[in-house]
Amino acid sequence: MTVRVLLCDDHAVVRAGLLALLASAPGIDVVGEAGTGEEALAAAAKLRPGVVLMDLQLGAGMDGVTATRRIVAELPGTRVLVLTTYDTDADITRAVAAGATGYLLKAERPEELFSAIHAAAEGRTVLSPPVADRVLAQLRTPRPALTDRERDILAQLARGSSNREIARALFISEATVKTHLGRIYDKLGVDSRAAAVAVANERRLLG
Repeated sequence: MTVRVLLCDDHAVVRAGLLALLASAPGIDVVGEAGTGEEALAAAAKLRPGVVLMDLQLGAGMDGVTATRRIVAELPGTRVLVLTTYDTDADITRAVAAGATGYLLKAERPEELFSAIHAAAEGRTVLSPPVADRVLAQLRTPRPALTDRERDILAQLARGSSNREIARALFISEATVKTHLGRIYDKLGVDSRAAAVAVANERRLLG
C-alpha cells in the first residue's frame, strides 16, 4: 500500500531534504508540502493524505499542536506523525493530547522514519526511543497535584497577568508568586508561562 504524505515544516531546506529522502522510500508518495499550520490544514483538507508529517514549531500563526488537533478532528482518515527536534515533556504531552499518532525525532535514521510513516498510516502508535522513555517515566512517577493556590496562579497566567498583577490580585508578594511558579513548572514538566498554560488546558486543569 502506498501512503500519501503531506509535509509540514517552516524551514524550506528541511522540507527539501525530506522530499528528497522520501522520494527514495518504497510505498511513500509525498503529495504536498506546507510551511505553516494554516497551510497544512488547508492542504490536508484538499489532498486528504494518509499521514501528515508535522513539525511542532512553525513560527507565527498556528503551531503544530493546534494544526494536529484540527486535522485529527476535521479529517478522521488522516493521521498526524510529529517529526521534530523537541522532546520536552510539555511538547510530548501536548502533541499526544492533540491526537498525534506518533512522535518522532529528526535525529532518527531514514529507515525508522519510513517505517514510522507506514505504521502511522495503519493507526499504530510510533514513538522515538527517547520519547517513549519520557512517556514511561511520566507514567511511573505521576506529577503531584496542584494546590488551590497554584491553580489560582495558573488561572491568572491563563489571563496573561504579569507577576505583579498576580501578586496584587491574590494579595501575595511577587517573590511568593515566583516561588509558586517554580513549583507549577516542576509539576507540569514545563519551563515557561506559555507552556504551563498550554499543558494546563490540555489536562483540563483550569476548570
